[in-house]
Amino acid sequence: MTRKASRSFCHFGSAVLIILLFATACSSGGPSTTLRIVSGSENRPLEPIIQEWARSHNTTVEMTYQGSVDIARLLQNGGASFDGVWPANRLWIDFGDTQNIVRHDASIMRSPVILGVKRSIAESLGWLNRDVTLSNILTAAESDDLRFMMTSATQSNSGASFYFGALNAFAGSPEVVTGAHLEDSAVTEQVERILGEVDRSSGSSGFLKDLFLQQYDRFDAMVNYEAVIIETNQALLRSGREPLYAIYPVDGLTIADSPLGYIDRGEEAKEEAFLALQQHLLSETVQRQLLAQGRRTSLLGIDLSSADRSVFRPEWGIDADRLLQPIRLPSREVIEQALNLYQIALRRPSCTIYVLDFSGSMAERGEADLKAAMRTLLNQSIAQQYFLQGHPGDVTQVILFNENIINQNELSRWRVVGSDPEDLLHLSRQIEAVSSGGNTNIFDSTRLALEEMSRLRTPECLPAVILMTDGQDNSGDRSALERYVDSRENDIPVFAIMFGSADSEQLDPIVARTYGRVFDGRSDLVTAFREAKGYN
Repeated sequence: MTRKASRSFCHFGSAVLIILLFATACSSGGPSTTLRIVSGSENRPLEPIIQEWARSHNTTVEMTYQGSVDIARLLQNGGASFDGVWPANRLWIDFGDTQNIVRHDASIMRSPVILGVKRSIAESLGWLNRDVTLSNILTAAESDDLRFMMTSATQSNSGASFYFGALNAFAGSPEVVTGAHLEDSAVTEQVERILGEVDRSSGSSGFLKDLFLQQYDRFDAMVNYEAVIIETNQALLRSGREPLYAIYPVDGLTIADSPLGYIDRGEEAKEEAFLALQQHLLSETVQRQLLAQGRRTSLLGIDLSSADRSVFRPEWGIDADRLLQPIRLPSREVIEQALNLYQIALRRPSCTIYVLDFSGSMAERGEADLKAAMRTLLNQSIAQQYFLQGHPGDVTQVILFNENIINQNELSRWRVVGSDPEDLLHLSRQIEAVSSGGNTNIFDSTRLALEEMSRLRTPECLPAVILMTDGQDNSGDRSALERYVDSRENDIPVFAIMFGSADSEQLDPIVARTYGRVFDGRSDLVTAFREAKGYN
């Protein structure tokens, strides 16, 4: 039996014995067990089911949500302190589990990665009740008939799935995409064209859904899981808005199989608790709950014969009688090659302005962590470890502030156009030479960043401002910032990173007004910066 085949199910006898032993321990009031599980964000709606089980089984389950690449890298580094891993797709276990530490992994549910399009747009494009290809989607987007969103292929599974689907389609639907296809300009040029039509990116499928609902009038479609499209449509119906129509690209469809696996450290109690939780999630009762939430739970994950048509609604383009045929995903080596290619050549370029707090409260730990975070992003040998390398079309600007804009009169010296490793490393060294001191002016420095972005951005790039602060503004003009944002098109998101005693009541209105997000860097500033950059 192959390793992959053996990982698809547990040995029945031993699994039943372990579960019975665990049940006996629970009923006898044995010691509590803690399970720490790292999961993709698409599983967040399922946490109530998990916590209900935990309360009745004398177990604490701590869920941490990360992107697919971070989960894979975590496995490559030994799994940190986690006991379980639950990515959206088995490819991230296969890609990351180079040390063979994952056991007992089993698919909990399945969901195709599709394009959800406003029904009126799909009808105008002639896509209702017909097969749609990636070439059809490319033509519609390049004709300005379709404005769509998707997550980053190097940070989120749904974006990666669409990317691998595009590679498969434009390679002519081979048995599997190989390294030769990645070197074929006839393939990569078309993939670059369709990725160049992405109107907004994100590092998380869940955030993308929320963003689409917030900016419904600005976009026509988004790439996401079928289950997330169903959730979106339910929210749209509640608010009286037009739902999305499900498009399953016939030459580039992937299905997320949501494997939950155990990270084996030889701790019997944790293994017993994990297997009991896994069997609970695979039980008929829970599987019916998942099906009611729009997750596919049949043997192959592609048969909806028993599905509730009020959830899997035909008028949303979800054909319960249609057999879905996903593509075969490439080898670990080709996946890594493809993700690197996406980041340095095929994705839409980024225009990013970092607004960095060098006030007095940042001295010592804050300043050191900030400089380490910027080294991670700007030193290309480090950035490559997280698929965050630069693109030739990128623009990177740094603005420093305390009570003043420290480098306001020399911004061009703190800017890199392109992705030359030496230029980016030089920018990192400039940041290293700065010392903290003074008060805090968040609002004026953020307004300057937005003004500067309106001058620097290119038609090709996705813009973003990444603001990092450890305190409260005591020098800036909040009203002036709000007036500026309200008077513009407002398509430049501000991603704020909290550190130290940063005031969320000051940061939340900024990100809400610009459709950004707050990242909590108080425990790990480097990771917060990586996550924020992954949204751009």
